[in-house]
Amino acid sequence: MIQNVGSHLRRGFASVFSSRTSRKSASRAEDDGAMADGEGYRNPTEVQMSQLVLPCHTNQRGDLSVGQLLKWIDTTACLSAERHAGCPCVTASMDDIYFEHTISVGQVVNIKAKVNRAFNSSMEVGIQVTSEDLCSEKQWNVCKALATFVAHREISKVKLKQIIPRTEEEKTEHSVAAERRRMRLVYADTIKDLLANCAIQDDLESRDCSRMVPAEKTRVESVELVLPPHANHQGNTFGGQIMAWMENVATIAASRLCRAHPTLKAIEMFHFRGPSQVGDRLVLKAIVNNAFKHSMEVGVCVDAYRQEAETHRRHINSAFMTFVVLDADDQPQLLPWIRPQPGDGERRYREASARKKIRLDRKYIVSCKQTEVPLSVPWDPSNQVYLSYNNVSSLKMLVTKDNWVLSSETNQVRLYTLEDDKFLSFHMEMVVHVDAAQAFQLLSDLSQRPGWDKHYRSAELLQQVDEDDAIYHVISPALGGEAKPQDFVILASRRKPCDSGDPYVIALRSVTLPTHRETPEYRRGETLCSGFCLWREGDQLTKVSYYNQATPGLLNYVTTNVVGLSSEFYTTFKACEKFLLDNRNDLAPSLQTL
Repeated sequence: MIQNVGSHLRRGFASVFSSRTSRKSASRAEDDGAMADGEGYRNPTEVQMSQLVLPCHTNQRGDLSVGQLLKWIDTTACLSAERHAGCPCVTASMDDIYFEHTISVGQVVNIKAKVNRAFNSSMEVGIQVTSEDLCSEKQWNVCKALATFVAHREISKVKLKQIIPRTEEEKTEHSVAAERRRMRLVYADTIKDLLANCAIQDDLESRDCSRMVPAEKTRVESVELVLPPHANHQGNTFGGQIMAWMENVATIAASRLCRAHPTLKAIEMFHFRGPSQVGDRLVLKAIVNNAFKHSMEVGVCVDAYRQEAETHRRHINSAFMTFVVLDADDQPQLLPWIRPQPGDGERRYREASARKKIRLDRKYIVSCKQTEVPLSVPWDPSNQVYLSYNNVSSLKMLVTKDNWVLSSETNQVRLYTLEDDKFLSFHMEMVVHVDAAQAFQLLSDLSQRPGWDKHYRSAELLQQVDEDDAIYHVISPALGGEAKPQDFVILASRRKPCDSGDPYVIALRSVTLPTHRETPEYRRGETLCSGFCLWREGDQLTKVSYYNQATPGLLNYVTTNVVGLSSEFYTTFKACEKFLLDNRNDLAPSLQTL
């Protein structure tokens, strides 16, 4: 049960897949087949919008203005949220958006939005944007976005009904949405802590001063009066309209630095801090915080006031936008350096450098496909939140796959297998007479695992990152004729259920620590995705499921009889059950925090 599965596993899969039946019933398989074909089922919250790009929608380059695109995105997402909520909704936040393709006059923008998951009064809406050329029939992916909307009803408090996912894609998005929500809630504090602790090299003195532009020359201030066309039927300003105004002043600031027409490539995650209504005056300020070799960060803030005599202004939101300048071949050009003003200007300059590193970490770890993430990612304070997110979400995505095949069953312990792309996975499952919170507390402490899992010779706690994340150094005995034992540096991330139907999660993946590099004494092992999911089946009854995803070329674990449920797997899992039963009464004080 250490994070290894071997090349012998693949040889057993041929007979597994030819002789075993899926754990899904025949009727369910037929239903899912119909849904996969897109016939007979459509997500009830799905909203589609198609817009023909006209000259009035374009910017100086003749491309669709990102501000206009943001308005369309926000409108489509809002309609989807209101379709589910049955009442007015307002935009609460928008996750990172990376624009992959520009859109020209005459092309069509297709926007599809659907609610991934509903919480108490908020919901996550997933948005997919593509463009098409009507003459050539070519299509391009433009961007993906995730927005949070809050249902608002003046008379009574809103309690949203839950989304019931049906397809594998919907189940995956529904499961991972809880982890994304967790990351959003801690986002502001995370960025603040990382900026305070992230050491950024000061390269101002080494730069070519002849190409420097004073930051003050890029400063822009604009005011907008919110009129009825800018607001929804409740009089609240459309979030997309505010984003469009922000994009406008940011583009002006970027143009003052490069003296060209810049292209917006990314918008960092931001939250709307307060509402805005018809009659408000919105003051938008923008300035270039830092210019890198081929990109620049522009900071934008929005404040609101009602009457001209008011001295107090309400902060609506702040955002950071990344621009590039493209040449005729759509390649980014070199940019002038920025010379920040002393004081706040230098602070913003250094914070922009830190945010660039954080942004790259977040994009690389969170946005990459599973197959593109290396097995061991370096651990440091600037990526720990995103590695933890990726760790848990990867396990949840593995759990929601529909094509698990029942390989064998012995004494109510089931073994499922899955071959997906280049990954081999197995999943073991049993029901234990232990409370789910007790099992969660016991299994999330890896230092206790050598007591029941013979594949763990030792597990040393290296770093208790926070309440939910810890890093362990695990040593595994030599297996399969290998001369040296293996060691692993493992990030263990645990999560309590977000809603009543969710499992307790304990996710494991490899990371690298500079203090624990590979040594001649051990063969360094790596795991991409493994861990436990624990479902409450009733009073003092828990379904314990263990998952392991591995690449056989990198991980060597020899098992003798996968098709017949190897005695080694079975023995280890039964030892886990005995461990849980023997220790369930020793947790009364610690369970009070769960």
